[in-house]
Amino acid sequence: MSDYCVVVTGGAKARFYTLEPVDFPELESGPNLVHCGDLFNPQKESSGKDLYADPKTGRGRAARGGPAHGYDDHRSQHKDELDRRFSRKILTETSSLVKANNARCVVLVAPAPMLGILRQELHALSKRGIEVMKVAKDMTKFSARRIHASLAKENILPKCRKPGA
Repeated sequence: MSDYCVVVTGGAKARFYTLEPVDFPELESGPNLVHCGDLFNPQKESSGKDLYADPKTGRGRAARGGPAHGYDDHRSQHKDELDRRFSRKILTETSSLVKANNARCVVLVAPAPMLGILRQELHALSKRGIEVMKVAKDMTKFSARRIHASLAKENILPKCRKPGA
């Protein structure tokens, strides 16, 4: 059982952690972030040519070599919708993790644009009395130890203590 659940996402992948105490604090350093799972957004990882017939947006040619003209094919709206769907999956998985661990606090780490999309879905956790801390930073490529150290430096998570301390 853990008091903290940590979710690190960047739009294409979400990683889930819990902050677990160690069994023998005299012999082990802790608490430690323990990886609990991943969630992938395959549409976000796809290139433009896999999602659209024309990988370039915003220009077209008239018949018989006429002048070029611009248009909007609403790709940004489509990408935003893909992010919204992924954010719902992230929060469903987060809710399951919180319930399984009886966690009292969720730390959500994401770049600012993705955090803005996730904020729209956070009301479900807040209604259950769970404290939600948001960190607008891209830590998707960080190791668990580096994520813990960075969040502890900002006084969001408890620091990892040395054995016997």
